[in-house]
Amino acid sequence: MILDGWFYTGAVIGILSAIICILATIIRDHPADSSIISLAAVELFLVVYAVYALISPVPLNGPGWEFWGYIITGLLLPPIAFFWGITDKTRWSNLVMAAIGPTILVMIHRLQVIWHG
Repeated sequence: MILDGWFYTGAVIGILSAIICILATIIRDHPADSSIISLAAVELFLVVYAVYALISPVPLNGPGWEFWGYIITGLLLPPIAFFWGITDKTRWSNLVMAAIGPTILVMIHRLQVIWHG
């Protein structure tokens, strides 16, 4: 298994997003702008990752439906958490947004395993 720059970049963004959202849960009584911006950073990373996966050369036994299922699911998670955050105006919406960072980290690791075999 190869953990390349994509994994490490996704790990840093996911962990920072989780830390920001957890701190916002502790400090704020409502969804914090910093939590929403950290979700946007996670989503932007996933969009760039998906575009890269689309245009990169695919090996003969390249990734199949499982790979694209992970990417599509990953792309859907931050907007779902965002809409949760703007509809649930409590402290706990920040914690829901905090769960996205580690979830994406695990998904990016799984994508690397699938891509590199």
